[in-house]
Amino acid sequence: MSQEFNILNLCESCIIALRNTMDSNFSKELNRSLSQRLFLLETALEDFKQNHIDFEEICNHLIDAIYVSDKNGRTIYVNQAYLDFSGLKKEDFVGKSVYEINKEKKLYTNGVIPAVISTKERKEAVGTVISSNKKIFITGIPIFDDRGELKYAVAHDKDIDHLEKLKDALALLKSQQISSNAELEYLRERQLDNLNLVANSQNLKEALQTAQTVASTDVTILITGESGTGKEIIADFIYKSSNRTTKPFLKINCSAIPGSLLESELFGYEEGSFTGALKGGKPGLLEIANGGTILLDEVGDMPLDLQTKLLRVLQEKEVSRIGSSKVIPLDVRILAATNKDLKKAIKEGVFREDLYYRLNVVPIYLSPLRERKEDIGDLVDKFLEKYNKKYVRLTSLTPDAISALYNYSWPGNIRELKNIMERMVVINSTGTIDAATVQQVLGIGPAQPAPLEQESSSSSYLCKAEHNLKKSVEAFETDIIIQAIKQYGSKRKAAASLGVDHSTLIKKCQRYGI
Repeated sequence: MSQEFNILNLCESCIIALRNTMDSNFSKELNRSLSQRLFLLETALEDFKQNHIDFEEICNHLIDAIYVSDKNGRTIYVNQAYLDFSGLKKEDFVGKSVYEINKEKKLYTNGVIPAVISTKERKEAVGTVISSNKKIFITGIPIFDDRGELKYAVAHDKDIDHLEKLKDALALLKSQQISSNAELEYLRERQLDNLNLVANSQNLKEALQTAQTVASTDVTILITGESGTGKEIIADFIYKSSNRTTKPFLKINCSAIPGSLLESELFGYEEGSFTGALKGGKPGLLEIANGGTILLDEVGDMPLDLQTKLLRVLQEKEVSRIGSSKVIPLDVRILAATNKDLKKAIKEGVFREDLYYRLNVVPIYLSPLRERKEDIGDLVDKFLEKYNKKYVRLTSLTPDAISALYNYSWPGNIRELKNIMERMVVINSTGTIDAATVQQVLGIGPAQPAPLEQESSSSSYLCKAEHNLKKSVEAFETDIIIQAIKQYGSKRKAAASLGVDHSTLIKKCQRYGI
């Protein structure tokens, strides 16, 4: 390789000499001819220089050791890593026969070059550099000319200690990845197992039907409703039912983070973009969620300047970190939720109308719990089971306790019901939760359930049943069940007011055709 440089220098010297020989005494035709030939020669030389690759320089920057001999075993090259391995100089190798070096065993043991030369095949061995006592893994490779004759034998040496460290680091990374994947899967399952989906009310049935229908698409969804009505649970349900369940699902509460921080959390930033920015910068949640789903909870509280940036993300499907002009393509499913009246916010000038229409492609509205009391019974059962299991209890509710729960207005919606159920299970010491406990925890007076209307006297039932006792009882039960359902709005609440199990009332309704 150094020989190639000598040839290049010689060519350049010749060109200079030829130029100097051009004489004004020469004819114009001769000077023109010489000038043209020199131009062609200089162009060819320049092209060769530009296309020439300095392999010696490259090999001297490799971390692995390279040892090259000719077909007779004469050492013709060792790179810098080989010299560093051995602690020796080039003259200790170059020009010497590998057979003599192997025989003396002063430089290394288990050299493979002789075996490569004799067999013309690839060889591998473990050897030792004598001077440093360093263990090396040696790979011998034959290199052939155009006629298939052996031209060079190359030994490629790796430091075994370095390989062991890499192996340990790889094993650690693999273990950490397995652990992280298991943890993520566990958290995802826990998150999705806690959906607590109860859909007896028409509103929630319609909400779930809409969510199920659009879950497999990438359409943007806006979930609205009072705080605690289950907006996040609907978002979880959409994610679970989507095609992105194996990809990230990130949630960010826009009302819980100051505006300046929210921008850096969502969009990320480059190093030095502001005071306190981390070294190396930080990716934003939109970037991290790429390929997955992100829930922008309480999006109605997002500052106007961030709304503008979010709108651009939704329109262009790309994001840029703060302080960077680099554009990052995005493939993120956007779910948004809010307890605010966004149309009112638009009129007040605190929410962008164009962003509203971008988010509100598919709207899902969740009515408050006071308007869908049909869901209370099943929610109570779910929460009671959950907290009995959590606190190792066998707590139950009396019919009057259930009636008190039905009669409450639940301003905090499902979240309040969940907290109340946990509190009652924890503080209960008798195993039974009665109406007095419910009233105490809720901070309300004694429940006063309205008496059932007595539209018919016992004599009227006897008249209806023609003095047949069995038919009279059935007629009485039929009327009282119908009145209870009419008054309380559902069979579950009617059962609670009548002091019977829900399943008992259902059977009676089936028997009497109610």
